[in-house]
Amino acid sequence: MEGLPSALPAADTLIQANAVDYLILAVYFAFVLGIGLLARRSVSDSVDFFLSGRSLPAWVTGLAFISANLGAVEIMGMSANGAQFGIPTVHYFWVGAIPAMLFLGVVMMPFYYGSKVRSVPEFMFRRFGTGAHLVNAISFAVAQLLIAGVNLYLLGSIVHALLGWPLWVALIIAAIIVLSYITLGGLSAAIYNEVLQFFVIVASLLPLVLLGLRKVGGYDGLKAKLTQVAETAPASAGVPPASQQLESWPGNALTGFDNGFLSVVGIVFGLGFVLSFGYWTTNFVEVQRAMASESISAARKTPVIGAFPKMFVPFLTIFPGMLAAVLVKEIVELKQGGSPAGGASGEGVKYNDSLLYLMRDLLPNGLLGLAITGLLAAFMAGMAANISAFNTVFSYDLWERYIRKDRSDDYYLRIGRLATVGATFIAIFTALVASGFGNVMDYLQTLFGFFNAPLFATFILGMFWKRMTPTAGWAGLVSGTLSAIVVAVLSEGTLGGLSLGVIPLSGQGAAFVAASTAFVVDILVSVGVTMVTEPKPASELVGLVYSETPREQRTDPNEETYPWYRRTVPLAGLALGMVVVLNVLF
Repeated sequence: MEGLPSALPAADTLIQANAVDYLILAVYFAFVLGIGLLARRSVSDSVDFFLSGRSLPAWVTGLAFISANLGAVEIMGMSANGAQFGIPTVHYFWVGAIPAMLFLGVVMMPFYYGSKVRSVPEFMFRRFGTGAHLVNAISFAVAQLLIAGVNLYLLGSIVHALLGWPLWVALIIAAIIVLSYITLGGLSAAIYNEVLQFFVIVASLLPLVLLGLRKVGGYDGLKAKLTQVAETAPASAGVPPASQQLESWPGNALTGFDNGFLSVVGIVFGLGFVLSFGYWTTNFVEVQRAMASESISAARKTPVIGAFPKMFVPFLTIFPGMLAAVLVKEIVELKQGGSPAGGASGEGVKYNDSLLYLMRDLLPNGLLGLAITGLLAAFMAGMAANISAFNTVFSYDLWERYIRKDRSDDYYLRIGRLATVGATFIAIFTALVASGFGNVMDYLQTLFGFFNAPLFATFILGMFWKRMTPTAGWAGLVSGTLSAIVVAVLSEGTLGGLSLGVIPLSGQGAAFVAASTAFVVDILVSVGVTMVTEPKPASELVGLVYSETPREQRTDPNEETYPWYRRTVPLAGLALGMVVVLNVLF
């Protein structure tokens, strides 16, 4: 544990909390563990533990769907992006999330839910067989351990900033809290805590945004101050012009492209199609929440319901980062090319610290405690989602299928709980990897390019092209993943101490290029291999391929009797219209 910060004296902690703040935290943790204990009573078999017995209503799974994603990526990652790049960060929501979420609900959920698979890799097994299933299951499990580490690192950072404990001690304490309620109640405990956490997160971030806007003189005042900071920054700092920070299109600040047209292509294709659809439609962390629904109609509406709060999350996550970039002296100094001391890690201020510093400067005690609780809730929700998805895939897709077959249900329930413990402790070490990145979004987008982009290519081709063969499934996945890794290394990596930089992109453009490459390579290899290998008979593709699945298997016959606001397609149309309006306004 060398190199980790030592304990800080109480007076030198980044956040100065008092007894009221700690009381709010204590009450929240009591609720969290209480929900875990209550959920334990309903866990009688592995389906209860891993999929909540498929019994939850759409509004619960819809809020959990969003809350599971409202972890490190949304809170610290997006506030860091807001501080660094400004308004173009909204593309991660309005282009890079909502369309894919609606597609998942309208088109893909009927196949996941209707086939009664227990996980996304199990769907891959039924469609493509062992090769693609094993590649998908292993890559997904590894990705969840790495991303759980991101959430745990940021969770530990909050504890370190609050109490001054060494980061490694904070990591262990935070991990034990999350481990407690997932091990007790399984997915139900995670989902009900995620619903609670959603409301806690909103209640904690909204006052911060309102106080910040009041201090800068409203949104017009924020734009004026961002313009002033951008104009006074030295050229060496590489600060994007104010016009690029205050307009979402063409988004050059975010992508790193100098050419506006290429930047739009990168956002629409790389982020909006490949990364976004790859994440939202194939990521079992999200899909698992919809699969816990009580019916196929509820499963389809889960991501659609989640789209409505999702489109307004930028105002709670990106705006605090933009406010920190003009109100917090340390972030202003960092953005102008300085290296201010301090930060949550104690090793220097990073953009990831924007939200913490803004809380320190704006919030009085009481509201500070609520904000800290909201952050802890967000990171626990994110980590719990990663761990609960990991334990399902490990137990069903790896252990049961390849190591110990035909054991009792109790046996796999025990394996799931043991996997939860193991994953939590591994996450402590992957958290140390995440700590090396100044902006966790760089790290996360790289991971999504490796794992999600090629998986989406294989999925979408296999779901709509019945000719695609099992051999093409695993060959495309492997080649797509390897091509993304090559692009990532060529763009930002080093080899033997030599900086490569063959694709010199700043911002997160490198991740967009890597993901796009993975998608294209996967498609080309899959089509090529399909042409020279044997497909499955059509009779084995019912429920797995669109053209071979009767409409009655893809829809709930009762949904036609519901009013429009309870039907999937009209709700999805309303959400899509609202997000188009938001894109035009900003």
